[in-house]
Amino acid sequence: MYSLNPWTGKKIREFQICDNTLREGEQAPGVAFAVNEKIAIASMLDEVGVEVIETGFPAVSEEERVAIKKITELGLDAKTSGLCRASKTDVDLAAECDLDWVSIFVATSDLHLEYKYKCSREEIVEKMVDALTRAKEYGLKVRVAAEDATRTNLEFLKDFYVSAEQNGADMVSIADTVGILNPSSTAYLVEEVKKEISLPVAVHFHNDLGMATANTLTALEHGAYQIQTTVNGIGERAGNASLEEVVVSLRVLYGIEKYRAEWLKEISRMVEEFSGVSTAPTKPVVGNHVFTHESGIHVAAVVENPSTYEPFSPEMVGMERRFIIGKHTGKKALRALLAKEGIYIEENELSKLLKNIKVRSGRFKESFTVRELVTMLKSEKLEKKA
Repeated sequence: MYSLNPWTGKKIREFQICDNTLREGEQAPGVAFAVNEKIAIASMLDEVGVEVIETGFPAVSEEERVAIKKITELGLDAKTSGLCRASKTDVDLAAECDLDWVSIFVATSDLHLEYKYKCSREEIVEKMVDALTRAKEYGLKVRVAAEDATRTNLEFLKDFYVSAEQNGADMVSIADTVGILNPSSTAYLVEEVKKEISLPVAVHFHNDLGMATANTLTALEHGAYQIQTTVNGIGERAGNASLEEVVVSLRVLYGIEKYRAEWLKEISRMVEEFSGVSTAPTKPVVGNHVFTHESGIHVAAVVENPSTYEPFSPEMVGMERRFIIGKHTGKKALRALLAKEGIYIEENELSKLLKNIKVRSGRFKESFTVRELVTMLKSEKLEKKA
């Protein structure tokens, strides 16, 4: 089974989402989820239908391990994963948490080897293999992730993944740690890695250049199996590929409907509240402006058929459409909006009303919802009932 992008003809075959909100999302500055908050987010991710939830980083603290264990005890449909450095101690701590998967990560770029680890390529492969072997002794599924993969010498990166496969890894992961790929370089890298190994390939994109969602979709088209996301795209620096953007893009562009998009706004609000990281009103899919229309040309068309200026319906993602009346409102749009409320005004009165609205909007930066305007009209007795 596969889905086709009608514009490019590219196919997306079987894949899964691993959501990293509970781990990567906590690495956003100032974010720390309480145990009950982690449980609530995990439960909502399960409602959305993500296949894997990265529950946290077991080595961080005892409280982190308590939260992870509580999540693994929920009986979710989603599999659970935890992050480990290439360290036997990290793996031992993760093994206490009853996880389905561990993700062993280690940086592979010469930059990181010189300045962070101060070791050779050979030594870093040995560290990875030692941690991987320990995890397999516990019977865990293991994803081996190359941190800073996209600034790693390609031949060494391939050798690193081959070593992981030869030593029992179940999946390998390409981490675009500083978000430097674009769709064409993503396509090339995924294809090159897949030539060398038979394991499933995961991808983890950061959004430093604003390309994380596009790169994620491109990776799927070129054979990646697991894509990693965070709710609202929160994460280090500019964040990561956004769960809501990826899920809705899969539905709109490829017709893939296996995720319950109607929960996206609710989980977005939850993560916004728990993290304290505000979501921009223009944030794709869940921003407050996404289904809000003011321009008269747009409003008049949307009243007739919302598809004229909406690529997908607000109901799909648990939101509602709003119309704002202000400086850019036109007479046709204003008449149509009032008519939907059962209010009809003579032409000259409508013109006066619109002029008043434009003056107030331009001079005082005021704008009104339809309901607010109706209330004002009733108080001023300007309307005439049909």
